Amino acid sequence: MNSLKYMFLSVLFLSVLTTSCSNDDDNDEPKITNEVEGLFKIQDITNATHTVELFNKEGDFYTGYNAVSMRLKDNATDSYIEDASFSWMPMMQMPMMEHSCPRSTIAKASGKNTVFEGYIIYQMTNTDGSGWSITVNYTIDGVDYTASDAISVWQNDNQNVTSFMGSDDNRYIISMIKPNNPIIGINDLMVGVYKMESMMSFPVVENFSIALDPRMPGMGNHSSPNNTDLSYSMSDDMYHGNLSLTMTGYWVLNLKLMNTNDDVLKGEDVTEENTQSSLYLELEF
Repeated sequence: MNSLKYMFLSVLFLSVLTTSCSNDDDNDEPKITNEVEGLFKIQDITNATHTVELFNKEGDFYTGYNAVSMRLKDNATDSYIEDASFSWMPMMQMPMMEHSCPRSTIAKASGKNTVFEGYIIYQMTNTDGSGWSITVNYTIDGVDYTASDAISVWQNDNQNVTSFMGSDDNRYIISMIKPNNPIIGINDLMVGVYKMESMMSFPVVENFSIALDPRMPGMGNHSSPNNTDLSYSMSDDMYHGNLSLTMTGYWVLNLKLMNTNDDVLKGEDVTEENTQSSLYLELEF
């Protein structure tokens, strides 16, 4: 009887151990898969050796600010690369010219093993989403690779990005980054400001200032209290201010861009005669 008892316990122990090991092995792949949980794939860009997977929260590119997550898969093994360095070049092909757009560097996402991230700001697109392509250059163990393909960029419903010529004869791009989910009350307004140095180069503009005057055109063009102008932050290379929204609906964020000498490069005050600045962004919630 004792020998049967010990045999039963031994079988039970081995069964539990086997199940535990099997579960541990099964959990390895979901950990990698879950690193993009909550994101939607925009597109795969493939070459002979690897597949670049592009993700964001919408599953599409839109004009304005796009936060992008990226993974790199080895086509031969179906495994994801953990150590690589990246750069990218979005390109807009127009009938007589081509140009790029503001974009960040690409870095490993915090707390992730296989996900890299950055942002791209598309300042324009065609009505059918065509015209853009993207090239991703990357290096693994000292070997350089490249992958490229056409992409679709769709027009945002509201003007969340604007490109303009300043009074200093330089072209600038301003893009709204936050708020993502506006509320009635005080919102953190964050925008990026970029200078077009060439068709391919759009560096961040530092230490300018932006005057803010939000208005509701459909409600007598009234403003709101407790707004603050935007100032540059070295911590993230962005401009921050307080945006007060007193009710839901369509808002025009009237802006004036000033350089380090407080010279107005673009935009005007809103008055009874001038109901909207020539430099503005739109928001609706």
